[in-house]
Amino acid sequence: MTTAADYQALTHRYLSGEITPEEMDALNVRLRTDAEARLWFLKMTNLQAGLESLAIEWEQQSSAFNLVNEAIPRIDSGIDASCNGSEHPAASSIVPGTTKPIARRSFPPARNLAVWITALAVSLMVVAVGVRWSLEPPAAFAVIHHTAGADELQTGTSLRGETRRIAAGSVELITGLGARVVIEAPAEFRFENRQKLHLTHGRLAAEVPPAAQGFTVVTPGGDVIDLGTKFGVDVPREGDSEVHVFEGEVIAQATSSTTRQGLRDGEAYRMQTGTGATHNFRSAAFIHPLEFTSLRAALEVGRRAVSDSAAAKLREDPALIAMWDFEFEEQDRPPGNFRMVQGRWPGSRAAEFTRVGDHLKLDVGGDRPWPQLTMTAWVRLDQLGEPYQSLFHTDGWREENQGQVHWMVNKYQTMRLALYGNTLAAEALEPDGFPDSRTSVLPEQGRWIHLATTYDAEAKTVRFYLNGEFDSETRQNVAHLAKLGAARIGNWDRRDRKLSGRVDELAILSRCLTDAEVRELYDAGNPYR
Repeated sequence: MTTAADYQALTHRYLSGEITPEEMDALNVRLRTDAEARLWFLKMTNLQAGLESLAIEWEQQSSAFNLVNEAIPRIDSGIDASCNGSEHPAASSIVPGTTKPIARRSFPPARNLAVWITALAVSLMVVAVGVRWSLEPPAAFAVIHHTAGADELQTGTSLRGETRRIAAGSVELITGLGARVVIEAPAEFRFENRQKLHLTHGRLAAEVPPAAQGFTVVTPGGDVIDLGTKFGVDVPREGDSEVHVFEGEVIAQATSSTTRQGLRDGEAYRMQTGTGATHNFRSAAFIHPLEFTSLRAALEVGRRAVSDSAAAKLREDPALIAMWDFEFEEQDRPPGNFRMVQGRWPGSRAAEFTRVGDHLKLDVGGDRPWPQLTMTAWVRLDQLGEPYQSLFHTDGWREENQGQVHWMVNKYQTMRLALYGNTLAAEALEPDGFPDSRTSVLPEQGRWIHLATTYDAEAKTVRFYLNGEFDSETRQNVAHLAKLGAARIGNWDRRDRKLSGRVDELAILSRCLTDAEVRELYDAGNPYR
């Protein structure tokens, strides 16, 4: 068995390109069997990745002399410590943008800069390490670990510097240093190296282990540098790029700004033109690796076919007034301002509403009154802090339009079904005078949830369901026939009736579904089973 000094010496020989086949075999054995050795080797690999970025900056920026003065003390101390068998410094200590204080030392004249850069590059040259800890050059920058609903890429595909595009679905990548990245379509991206990903448009969620600290996402609006995090980046085709931090810390810098913004858990940043700005944190705007695994498993066992069959059955129901699954072509896109994104099944589509004015215009049900209604939808809410999250709001909410329907999530984070002119029964518990569900949707925030409500004017009842389970019933004293007509999903009055999140498969029927029917609809469409 090689000692610590032995495998460190072997590593240095490997980095310098002097290792023999026999020595490489010995190093491979040590890396396969020794977790501490693997961690040290990964830190050295990460160190080299950081130096590659610094070397590029040294060559391109007028401040090269100062950058080298700051970087060399950390590099030297790291190598000295590692060769002495002591703990190697964290890779983040050489990530550009670090705020840790460092000592300065004198440095050779600028005319010798190229010699120093060359010496550093030669002394620390490494190739990627595969997940089996086998040193096999040349290495890919990342590998497609899994795909779901994305036909353009296959599992096991190696990614280097080429541009990749996906029109539908999602892919999970594992970078050369172990970062897990899920990218949602539509997206265009390419790797510059193992630690730098360019995202032209699309959405990603990344989990970055210590070995990959410093992983950077480059967007048209600015850069995001990981400092040991779980974070998401959203780059729409039009509009500003956003970064959201789920855990840990990142540094964000807008392209045209000289200011770097540090972000921690639960914070978000919009990289606007010319500057950056803090932004509302959208917790459910991203598919995380763990959720991706669940969605992909359901897809692989045929759950989407079960869901599609249930949706087809619903379309054949004589009581169906309208249904939107958002699988329309661009030329059939309804009027309004909204973004088409991935639906609850990888490869499907949904409508997303995030800005104050985002909405989708509808005209459904005509002027006829409806004695009964059922409203169902799959939703993925990004925020619940606004006074109201508007799921379906009819126009003309005024006294001459008794029975106008408004369906929403209220400030109590529960469902509400309000009809103009209706009043609650004396025993009702709701504080605002409208029927509300009892169970908060907050615990379900961050995942797709199924919401349903039924209304019966004759029985004077409103019933609520969350994920197929009956929640509560509210009785009313006055119950008008329901009126639909012109309506909106999303923003309704640009003040407090907004929507932040995705909507998929919204349906309205002219009868009350039974408890069993609501449960069956949820079971069939659940993307996590």
